[in-house]
Amino acid sequence: MKLVVKLGGYLFPSSPNFERIQEFSAVLKKLRSRGHSIVVVTGGGINARTYIDAARKLGGDESYCDEVGIRFARLNALLMIASLGDDAYPEVPEDVEELRSFFQSGKIMVMGGLQPGQSTNAVAAVAAEAVGADMLINATDVDGVYTGDPKTDPKAKRLDEISVKELLEIALREELSAGGYRLFDPVAVKIIGRSRIPTWILNAEDPENLIRAIEGKKVGTKIVF
Repeated sequence: MKLVVKLGGYLFPSSPNFERIQEFSAVLKKLRSRGHSIVVVTGGGINARTYIDAARKLGGDESYCDEVGIRFARLNALLMIASLGDDAYPEVPEDVEELRSFFQSGKIMVMGGLQPGQSTNAVAAVAAEAVGADMLINATDVDGVYTGDPKTDPKAKRLDEISVKELLEIALREELSAGGYRLFDPVAVKIIGRSRIPTWILNAEDPENLIRAIEGKKVGTKIVF
């Protein structure tokens, strides 16, 4: 199976959590040993948002701030590559052509951002299209999509499934400035929809949830068409 896994910025706090990164790497190595071909897309994390905010206050436009975020996401990709060792392709692709080329190696290919105006969620969707992925997993620190914000709405319920149309409506309400993307931005949702990429949003605080999703077990929220 061809898999694309988007690792949310939660995995990369202000000070790298080595144990958590190693736990995730162990699961990815296990999946590769089972014959899966894997692309990992890393988010920028809190450090990216801190520097994006600083660049904005210093006069950088949104495109410039996006470039700042892209560089942080690529740094996080390098951390994952270090943790994966020989299981990982040693370079971080900077465009789709390199993405396709590196993927052919058979090793786990890790990447960050690609271009301004595109969140790493959109990068994951583009990667899934480019390699013909059988599955896209958005690994976050929440256990799926809710009817409301579970942190502020006690009546919010997790959805087992959500349509592309409904997810797009949620995405359009999100902040679209550099560093402001959260669950999925509109570009990512539209790419998923046009290519009908099987997609799950799940909580990866327990990295084994990736394996459960791949095995067809009930976990997170599935995006349906």
